[in-house]
Amino acid sequence: MLDNNNYDNLTYKEHNARDFDGYIWINMNGEKQLATLNLVKGNNVYGEKLILYKKEEYRLWDPFRSKLAASLLKGLQDFPIKKGLKILYLGASTGTTISHISDIIGNSGVIFAVESSMRVARELIENVADKRENIIPIIEDARKPNLYFSTYGEVDIVYCDIAQPDQTDIAINNCYRFLKDQGKILLVIKTRSIDVTQDPKKVILQESEKLQNNSFTIEQILTLEPYDKDHGLIQARYNQIKS
Repeated sequence: MLDNNNYDNLTYKEHNARDFDGYIWINMNGEKQLATLNLVKGNNVYGEKLILYKKEEYRLWDPFRSKLAASLLKGLQDFPIKKGLKILYLGASTGTTISHISDIIGNSGVIFAVESSMRVARELIENVADKRENIIPIIEDARKPNLYFSTYGEVDIVYCDIAQPDQTDIAINNCYRFLKDQGKILLVIKTRSIDVTQDPKKVILQESEKLQNNSFTIEQILTLEPYDKDHGLIQARYNQIKS
């Protein structure tokens, strides 16, 4: 929690920050760090620092706690998440990354946050969703998208971070059900959940080929080390099959 009396000590010179859509880079002690505009003033989610920039409160975005932040540090070029978009997030967990997406899309956007574990979902709801009106928790198995009764319309982006051997198939099925034509998928590949015997880079390429064979155009492939060992992220565009 950031006390108002501490704001002055956490203010950084304007030239040390660069503005992007929905997030900024801040140079702190010679190190480039990410931050998002805090949608819930004075509130942090996972112990992240709150800072003041241009009289606005930002939350530092930890790449060791969020694979999406790690992908930006590793050079994700065309960041698709913007203000007002509709996101389907598979594998919501306790809401670390979701909270930053919530900051970025603002209250004009919405996140459908799918999490199968009741225990984990309870933490997501109590610590994140109850404080942010743009998050709709869905406690369901991501393998059963027909059970997401809280969703409405097509989504702009599907973000998938699920540790299952069939994680790519799960993501594809959800895209077929919810993703709009030319919408984007951000797919986290947890290679050790798929095949512990193969080289992680080979697994990531195999999963990207699976996307290509199912109506997706690959836009970028990243490995996430040193932030997440044996993890990758694939960004792709969905070419909806016309009936």
